[in-house]
Amino acid sequence: MIIGLTGGIGSGKSAAADRFALAHGIHIVDADVKSRVVVEPGRPALSQIVDRFGQHMLLEGGFLNRAALREEVFKAPEQRMWLEQLLHPLIRDEIISDLASATSPYALLVSPLLVESGQYRMTQRVLVVDVPEEIQIARTRQRDQVSEEQIKAIMQAQARRDDRLLHADDVITNDKDLAALHAQVDALHQRYLAIAEGASS
Repeated sequence: MIIGLTGGIGSGKSAAADRFALAHGIHIVDADVKSRVVVEPGRPALSQIVDRFGQHMLLEGGFLNRAALREEVFKAPEQRMWLEQLLHPLIRDEIISDLASATSPYALLVSPLLVESGQYRMTQRVLVVDVPEEIQIARTRQRDQVSEEQIKAIMQAQARRDDRLLHADDVITNDKDLAALHAQVDALHQRYLAIAEGASS
């Protein structure tokens, strides 16, 4: 069984995923990590990005300059669409092969764009980590030291909170402390074990 875990920037997806992995031994596939793998030096996608946007897309050592790329794609929607069409199929292939190697009772696919990219179709259930937008902005500013304007641009590129919740089978409300988040994860873990067991029997 594959559970899709999503939430907006600053919602606490990573903290929830860490709890599933560290406390319960659940296999985690992180779409953000896969999105970095497909643009590593020597990968065809990286040279296509450089061909389109120029040499300033590369850092020393030949690695992708993510900040420069983010600036390009958030300025122009058609550039973002081009990038998504290039990367989404590659990321999907990486995700599929990693999920296939899972040995835990269920696996988690963690993706900020689970709904928008259609990745939720690879899952049997969708878990949304939900927080009010003002908490998202405050947490992200503190964590990433970026402007509120840039955070809002990223939020606009992600699904609206309501759209995410429409896709949710389960919701974690992460507006309190870490202990409250962990308690919700632990309860869901028990539920998922029961569902996975029911599905395999």
